[in-house]
Amino acid sequence: MSIIEKPVITEKMTAQGDKFNRYGFVVDKTANKVQIKNAVEKLYGVTVNAVNTQNYLGKVKTRNTTKGIAIGRVNKHKKAIVTLKAGETIDFYASI
Repeated sequence: MSIIEKPVITEKMTAQGDKFNRYGFVVDKTANKVQIKNAVEKLYGVTVNAVNTQNYLGKVKTRNTTKGIAIGRVNKHKKAIVTLKAGETIDFYASI
């Protein structure tokens, strides 16, 4: 089981990374803060100061079809905001 599913690379998270040394990850729904901290430290070789988590309920989506209105829901997910020790960074583009 992988704790970290993917990094969140958006304009807002990039700004937080530059200003506050915070990085976002989509993580496993059952992972706790200690597991997330250990996974980030092992994967990227950095020191984590704090971990904040957010659970997102999937959005309800509707669409019109020839058979009527189809209603569904986008999958729910959990996001973790990781604050690193001062002076340390994560470069997501290093392996490209």
